[in-house]
Amino acid sequence: MEQSAIADRRHLRRKLTFWRVATVLVLIAAALAAALSSWPAGGRQDHVARVKISGIIQDDQELLERLDAIARNNRAKALVVTISSPGGTTFGGESVYKAIRKVAENKPVISDIRTLAASAGYMVATAGDTIIAGESSITGSIGVIFQYPQMKDLLDKIGVSLDEIKSAPLKAEPSPFHPASEEAKTMIRSMVVDSFDWFVDLVAERRKLPRDEVLKLADGSIYTGRQALKAKLVDSLGGPEAIKAYLKSRNVNPDLEIVDYDPPRRASALWLASSLATAFKALGGEFFGVAPLIEKIGDEKLFLDGLVSVWQVGRN
Repeated sequence: MEQSAIADRRHLRRKLTFWRVATVLVLIAAALAAALSSWPAGGRQDHVARVKISGIIQDDQELLERLDAIARNNRAKALVVTISSPGGTTFGGESVYKAIRKVAENKPVISDIRTLAASAGYMVATAGDTIIAGESSITGSIGVIFQYPQMKDLLDKIGVSLDEIKSAPLKAEPSPFHPASEEAKTMIRSMVVDSFDWFVDLVAERRKLPRDEVLKLADGSIYTGRQALKAKLVDSLGGPEAIKAYLKSRNVNPDLEIVDYDPPRRASALWLASSLATAFKALGGEFFGVAPLIEKIGDEKLFLDGLVSVWQVGRN
């Protein structure tokens, strides 16, 4: 082969390598930019943070971390907690309540009740410095409940029984396999009453109401926003304009951008897997089967949390 042809080939190979590396760097930069843009308030100036709490409220560590990030972010000048929840676990509501109160130590917090904020949902709402509801919003249901199934009659019909040996009569009571004893009912009732007392005291403290008055409201009843306003369970009725008015009253610019602090999205992770696959293709990884493997794993299980052993029907 002539020297000139060899030189041209080497030059072409260097150019191809340059563009492959450049493609990878661009994709990495794009992935970092996407990650930064998905990070709440990433690169932003002063703003009003907003967190949406919907569905069943449980012990949600990821939500607590978001609230903690808002508490520590000096650029977040206020927090709007938008609530659409029928309630949840007492401990879940307690945890979120305390996290919101931590935010309120340094910045105003507005509880924005939408369609429904009942039971633990209302518990969370009381953490706000003010509670704003719609006229037809549903709230209240101040109370605690403990439920357990009873399957003894069904088991008797199909001829199945359960024997047990336990260390004490109240161990694992109440049981779904036999009616609860009076001692077991007393134990559970005591837990319910204690949690209920804590809930009532919380509402009395936060709403600045006499405990006897809260007890009259805490019979499990639900209320419209109009009824709740009359009962002093909420502070005002309205929507965005009411929120802006309260921000202004707390010396926060009502025209600040509202930034949603949403939970991480799986879609961005899958997009990253696709980008990495493209990068491997640019480097010739497709020849070795690397790019298709990354696309498949990224699409299915690359971003599952923890160690997972699972059986699935294969897909073509």
